[in-house]
Amino acid sequence: MVDHRDQGQANLTLLAVLLGFIVTGVWVWKRLSVETQDYIVDQAVPMATISLVAAGLLFISLRSLHRRRKKSRERARLLSLFERETVQDKRLDLAFTLLEVNAYRIDGLQSAVPALKQLFITTLQRALGDKQHRIRGMAASHLGALQDLSVVPLLVKALDDDHAYVRSCAALGLGRLRATEARERLKTAMEHDWDQTVRSRAREALERMRE
Repeated sequence: MVDHRDQGQANLTLLAVLLGFIVTGVWVWKRLSVETQDYIVDQAVPMATISLVAAGLLFISLRSLHRRRKKSRERARLLSLFERETVQDKRLDLAFTLLEVNAYRIDGLQSAVPALKQLFITTLQRALGDKQHRIRGMAASHLGALQDLSVVPLLVKALDDDHAYVRSCAALGLGRLRATEARERLKTAMEHDWDQTVRSRAREALERMRE
């Protein structure tokens, strides 16, 4: 457990060091000649600023590259596990995680899209009953991420599900697909569904179609 007294002491020490740097800097600056001060202001400061900006941009680029590589490795690992898994429930969990890690995009997942589509369709159709509403809903929303318009009728049907969570996820899936053929059905959900989340998701889906 962190001792708050030690933490407070460390903060005071850091503050003292910073104040020491500031005082020293002011002291040194006042003892420089006017010509040296002018040179620093006109030449050194701009150069230092440019160098800091360049270093910052380089750091951001390298960090972004590292994140992309890390994401790519994790995607490859999950994809390999998904392709080898035979237990339906574990395979479904891997499918959900795979798309979530990939930011709900199919880039790099094209080879698995048919299997993912079939798995989500089967889940949406067979995970019946109130207790499985969350699984049905996740299957509906993830179907939209696959960018396959053939699932639009199934998602439209899911807008009539007894559970509001499933209806809201179906609206989310249709929005991800930008399924303009479902526009009227989404308008009905936005205006008449008793659940606020469903209405909000339907409105968001319609807004995506206007982008």
